[in-house]
Amino acid sequence: MAHPKSRISKQRKRKRRTHYKATEPTLTVCKTTGETHQPHRAYTDAEGNMFYNGNLLVKAPEVAVELDEDSTDENE
Repeated sequence: MAHPKSRISKQRKRKRRTHYKATEPTLTVCKTTGETHQPHRAYTDAEGNMFYNGNLLVKAPEVAVELDEDSTDENE
């Protein structure tokens, strides 16, 4: 089984790990929709429309809800 030749000190270990850090994502506000999003990425608004660079790419599908009056009184 492999084992270290010598002990790695806390200082050496911590110096090596200083390069692994989280970066805060850059956010911008769209001039067209006013939505906050990452630059150079497609994003959706509250209605589900997809935008990129201020232009509408994909329109959200309209969901039609049909209510049957007979289906509400089945158990009675």
